[in-house]
Amino acid sequence: MSTKDFLEKDYYKVLGVSKTATQDEIKKSYRKLARKYHPDANKGDSESEDRFKEISEAYDVLSDDKRRKEYDEARKFGVGGFRSQPGGGFGFDLGDLFGNQPGQGTGTGERIGDLFGGLFNRGAGTRQTGRRARRGADIESEVTLSFGEALDGITVPLRLSSEAACAGCRGTGAKAGTVPRVCPSCEGTGQENRNMGNFSFAEPCRECRGRGLVVDDPCPICHGSGRATGTRTIQARIPAGVSDSQKIRLKGKGAPGEAGGPAGDLYVIVKVGPHKVFGRSGDNLTITVPITFPEAALGAEIKAPTHRGQPVTLRIPSGTPNGRTFRVRGRGATRRDGTKGDLLVTVDVQVPQKLDDTTRETLERLRASGSGDDLRSELLQLAREG
Repeated sequence: MSTKDFLEKDYYKVLGVSKTATQDEIKKSYRKLARKYHPDANKGDSESEDRFKEISEAYDVLSDDKRRKEYDEARKFGVGGFRSQPGGGFGFDLGDLFGNQPGQGTGTGERIGDLFGGLFNRGAGTRQTGRRARRGADIESEVTLSFGEALDGITVPLRLSSEAACAGCRGTGAKAGTVPRVCPSCEGTGQENRNMGNFSFAEPCRECRGRGLVVDDPCPICHGSGRATGTRTIQARIPAGVSDSQKIRLKGKGAPGEAGGPAGDLYVIVKVGPHKVFGRSGDNLTITVPITFPEAALGAEIKAPTHRGQPVTLRIPSGTPNGRTFRVRGRGATRRDGTKGDLLVTVDVQVPQKLDDTTRETLERLRASGSGDDLRSELLQLAREG
């Protein structure tokens, strides 16, 4: 792809985001599009493959804050900044744009030269050899844990698929038993100069596509690209106290980088199954414990279970209403700082379904006392006033 094409291509439009999009918005859009157009999901569809490459190219630039800034400035100067004068000339000195005049100090020209040099892997007046190192792509995976595994933490095996160096040619792109040769056009630099009249740009070599090497007998697995989709299994440590739908970042566990670049990151989305007894509210565990009417009315000491621990004793004061919640400190989920949340115990006052004669007689005397009417008198008065 030529430098002109590079400058005129709108990467924001390719990813479907605005020019002010945040990195999270850019990443979210890239992942959605990459899944849709990935070659594995569109076997034999060359248009989807081209679209996937275009999406990946756009993400490579916009996901890197430094390269994104360089790209924005390059488009500003490269697309809208070159105004032609009558007769075919430019409205400014291109010598000033890409370098300083003799006797001048560091200024705008040097800054712009550095800008374009960084964006196209070319310093002012210099040539670089080899490909530019690229960070590997980030990968997402999902794991389902039981309630207890999420609270205690666990190490789980994850089978991942990502693009890496082709196993058949070890990343060279050449068929086994052969080796690539140095590109005669760029002499191994991976770049060539494109003359555009009064100035020139360095751009990826068209013969070797920026690799610096030419493959005469391509690898039958990767067709000369040196890259292939591979699978691997890693052991991922899920920390104690992880919650449902939480995303865990494992740095450097994503797709391998290119040309010595660092690996991407692995994001593990955790799904947590329910528990038969306990619930979860943030870092706190919740549980509902039944108590009898006499225990609520007269007070009592009851036992409440804890998660994988000994039961705790709760003192229920007399006159405890149904639905009251008691807090047991330090018996909840593990927080990031190592401390623990609490256990929230809600009492559920049980109404007996069957009564013996003695209990019924006692309750009849309680009803005859008229306490029920007194209990509702204020409510009835407020209703009449409204």
